Amino acid sequence: MADSMKLKVVAPERIFYEGDVSFLEFTTTEGDMGIYPNHIPLTAIIAPGVLRIHEAGEVKEAALLSGFIQILQEEVTVLAESVEWPDEIDANRAKEAEIRARRRIEEGSGVDMNRAELALKRALIRQSLTR
Repeated sequence: MADSMKLKVVAPERIFYEGDVSFLEFTTTEGDMGIYPNHIPLTAIIAPGVLRIHEAGEVKEAALLSGFIQILQEEVTVLAESVEWPDEIDANRAKEAEIRARRRIEEGSGVDMNRAELALKRALIRQSLTR
């Protein structure tokens, strides 16, 4: 059994991460997942959450807000629509996005609630990584 697997996280504008990892944690539309090398093949839709990359005794965290993941036994590929390292997140902008989303949710009528709730979740995830 291999003790690491290849991980490649691809964002629209760059290769966000590429390397060997021992464990990976993320959120899908079905719930939170953690995978080790030799996982059964799987494809899933990413939901907003924190991506935790375990490598060489350390854990790196990033805001993974949408995309798809393909899991093979020795290789994982994330096609991210939006992913950010904590130092790339503007904490003030995330706080303002939270305030806007909460206001839209409180207004209720005429508001796309799913969109407003998703915006709120993204803002809160970003803020959790900047503290």
